Amino acid sequence: MSPPHWPLRLPAQVRTTLRSILVVLLLLGVSSCGSSAPGSSVPLIEPAASAVASGTSPVPSAGTAATGPTIALVMKTLTNPFFVEMEQGARRAESELGVQLIVKTAAQETSIDQQIAIIERLIEQKVAAIVIAPGDSTSLLPVLVRAQQAGIVVVNIDNRLDPKLTGELGLVNVPFISVDNESGAYQAARVVSSNITTPTKAIIIEGIMSAQNAIDRTRGAQRAFAENPALTVVATETAHWKIDEAYAVTKRLLTANPDIGVIFCANDMMALGTLQYLEETGRTEVKVAGFDALAEARQAINAGKLVVTVDQQAAQQGYLGVSYAVSLLAGEKPPAETMVPVKLITRDPQP
Repeated sequence: MSPPHWPLRLPAQVRTTLRSILVVLLLLGVSSCGSSAPGSSVPLIEPAASAVASGTSPVPSAGTAATGPTIALVMKTLTNPFFVEMEQGARRAESELGVQLIVKTAAQETSIDQQIAIIERLIEQKVAAIVIAPGDSTSLLPVLVRAQQAGIVVVNIDNRLDPKLTGELGLVNVPFISVDNESGAYQAARVVSSNITTPTKAIIIEGIMSAQNAIDRTRGAQRAFAENPALTVVATETAHWKIDEAYAVTKRLLTANPDIGVIFCANDMMALGTLQYLEETGRTEVKVAGFDALAEARQAINAGKLVVTVDQQAAQQGYLGVSYAVSLLAGEKPPAETMVPVKLITRDPQP
């Protein structure tokens, strides 16, 4: 890129100063992008970038930054608004508790290897604590054990780490903060199926099959559907939490079973993909349930396209994750498990 054409009337000293300022600004722009280690494709979302994505306040400048411990929030992605809301809650805790929060995510919810690489980098950086919303329930356990052995506090939020394997590997004293996913899914599936009285086929579109929250939501939906003798579940398939995959799964299953009348989607992103296909094909009679209470899902409920979704208070989970990390660093012992209440969101409020 050719240098700027400075106006000839500026003195040479001024032109030199302006060029220096431009170079500094360019370097700052590069460093804020969150480059990864050589040979790594891990997209690390740094605090400033993630604050812009979520609409939260910018990170304090060096002169005003908090002097407390550095706590890392590691989430699955920022492409899902659920995790943007989770970060907002963590930022509130950062402000109130005087810690330094850094936020890092992988490219998408299925990028488990990237989450592992992120945690390895955090171990090298010697952060004080890691608040992890794991992409699945088993794969990250070895690296989290290494983090704990390095003296880093670990807090588990959103998706439960596998309890048995956690014990076998020696990961101890890790508080868990989430919601009762099975109960939330059960309640949502009951709402979407409660008025079905004639023989009707149903399908379940589930999340990542190795993630405990996906397993629990599938179980909850299956339990609710089994209570209605008019319903028959003809398929349970994963769309890996993704809009486009849910669109494709819905298209394939409804092509094979045109008389499907009820669909439970284990998150709102997949529900939005399902709704897109239904709208394109004019299938307004199919009842759909989601999970997460994203703004787009709430809009779909108000428009009569989505029957129900589940608010699992992502911001509160993020807030408590950081708060529990601070407690552990202070030598305190927060609850081993905290279940944040869920709330059903429907067009007609539930009693």
